[in-house]
Amino acid sequence: MYNTTPPAIDWTALWPMIIVAGTGIVTLIIEMLLPRRTNGLIIATSLIGLLVAGYMLSGQLGMTSSETFAGMIFHDRVGIVLQMLLIVVAFLTILFSEGYLREKRIPFGEFYHLALWATAGGMIMVSTKNLLMLFLGLEVLSIAFYVMAGMSRQEAKSEESALKYFLLGAFATGFLLYGIAMTYGATGGLHLDLIPRAWSETIVSQRNLLIFGVGLILMGLCFKVAFVPFHQWTPDVYQGAPSNVTAFMAAGVKIAAIGALYRVLEATLPLKAMWFPAMFWIAILTMTVANLVACLQRDVKRALAYSSIAHAGYLLVGILAHAQDPQKIGLGTIVFYLLSYSLMTIGAFAVVSLTAKDGKEGTKFADLAGLWQRSPGAAAAFVIFVVSLIGVPPTAGFFGKLLIFQDALRANLTPLAIVLAINSAISAYYYIGMILAAFVATPDGQTQKTRSDIGLASACIICATGTVAMVFFISPLMSWLGFN
Repeated sequence: MYNTTPPAIDWTALWPMIIVAGTGIVTLIIEMLLPRRTNGLIIATSLIGLLVAGYMLSGQLGMTSSETFAGMIFHDRVGIVLQMLLIVVAFLTILFSEGYLREKRIPFGEFYHLALWATAGGMIMVSTKNLLMLFLGLEVLSIAFYVMAGMSRQEAKSEESALKYFLLGAFATGFLLYGIAMTYGATGGLHLDLIPRAWSETIVSQRNLLIFGVGLILMGLCFKVAFVPFHQWTPDVYQGAPSNVTAFMAAGVKIAAIGALYRVLEATLPLKAMWFPAMFWIAILTMTVANLVACLQRDVKRALAYSSIAHAGYLLVGILAHAQDPQKIGLGTIVFYLLSYSLMTIGAFAVVSLTAKDGKEGTKFADLAGLWQRSPGAAAAFVIFVVSLIGVPPTAGFFGKLLIFQDALRANLTPLAIVLAINSAISAYYYIGMILAAFVATPDGQTQKTRSDIGLASACIICATGTVAMVFFISPLMSWLGFN
């Protein structure tokens, strides 16, 4: 007889994801029922839903690792913390979006539903060891971003960015699916924990199939993280998409993809001799190519796009250091860096969004001219964000890079540590160019104030305060998160 007893489900692990996705449905219903005069109720509902989900996650930090939902959801500290980071990113992005969207004349309530669903997709990605669930989370995340990237329908570059992201994303998804299929053929299942057992068997054909499968999966994830040479889509999409979408993409997608990449690399440690040399050189190329090309940019969003690529390279150094010696080098550095990077990147894009006015947005370096006159507070916050991106003390960016540098040395990855240090110095060139542009007076001498936006001001204050305060609370923060 067949066993018809349903599997036991730990709803504690699922509720945060359900709440975030459900909040997106509720905001969709609100938009359908209420007139489109304002999105205030939608925003409030979105923020409350994220806060409730974040509160539930914070109460789960002390729980032991477990699997639920027939092994499709893996509930551990890493997944919980990365889900919390995704919620922080979504909260801050939604907080500053309304004023910007209205200035761009695209105040569509759809953005908030899609942002919540993208967050839910990312939460699935970082909380599973099942390749089918990983693909499901990735597609929920990606489809939402394909739509959000093209929200500014009156601009050709926005539609172009959405189309490029969709086509290249679908192409990368093909690699991922082929990889999943090959891995399934080699292991007989979709769970990542089956990979070490399959590798230990001596069947040559099975090992070769597994090597190709894991390689294709890594290629698909490298596209999402934007490692070189899978980064070509990033500058065009970041430049063409609305600035709030770009901010969400730069931080949220990176957290989700890095979390998924960590799961795959952790499960394939027996194959480390195969993928480690490739990832080693990808890290070097990602840091170097991104920073060198960024020095040639004169568009702030394109420069920040290459900056995002470079920071992905720094994160990869931390992941490789952990993979080299998992017992001695923990994941605290990666978590700290992801949080600090998210705060300074969202803050920087929030300030850049101030250039939007009357349906248009100027993102050239020259468009930042006079920012210190128009909005001194925003200019001061921008300096904090950019200085932290460079890695100047006493900011979170400095300590994040320092921790990765130390981890690389402890893992005997000295070449990666040296390349990281050199590239941090190179990046100062274009970052300082952004700061100088904001403090250059306008040619006509006008000092017209920028728009008053409580949400944007709140987001900038939170990001700037967090970027500086994290330095003084590293130990308590890491202890609370469980990464001592």
